[in-house]
Amino acid sequence: MHRLVKLIDAINDTVGRVASWLSLAMVLVTAAVVLLRYRYGLGSIALQETVLWMHGLLFLLGAGYTLKAGHHVRVDVFYSRFSLRQKAYVNIFGSALLLLPLCGWLIWLTGNYAATSWSINEASRDAGGLPAVYLLKTVMPIAFLLLALQGLAELLRNVLRLRGDWPWAEPPPADLHEVVP
Repeated sequence: MHRLVKLIDAINDTVGRVASWLSLAMVLVTAAVVLLRYRYGLGSIALQETVLWMHGLLFLLGAGYTLKAGHHVRVDVFYSRFSLRQKAYVNIFGSALLLLPLCGWLIWLTGNYAATSWSINEASRDAGGLPAVYLLKTVMPIAFLLLALQGLAELLRNVLRLRGDWPWAEPPPADLHEVVP
């Protein structure tokens, strides 16, 4: 189980770090759109859609990393006052009964959505827009699969903690832009 947890963590860490570069790319493409429009009077639907695609990809591909790093949204009414063992039980319950079933349903739902998009060779509805919208839609089930895998890793990590086979304290997550030798 240890190796599986570490493998899933490594996958989502890598995907999250690569996806984080989309934020810089979004800024640069947005600046280009603004410069082209207001300085040169040129518009580009494809560039505008590129920003939207990158925004969607950033959030979709960053979801598993966000869960891994503990930066996901948590409704914290009682959780902060729980002991570490109680938190582990809540995390196991939340992963097993809420996150994993939801991810399974979303994988199925978005998988069908992407398959339909592939079957009609979907492209942008706007003239001059991006082709191959089906590629973006294919990322949706992949993103929910990555999130489900991370949910599984969190579940297993907490089971291991309760068994005494995993440390309770995790090292602080490395900054996304920190260079590690």
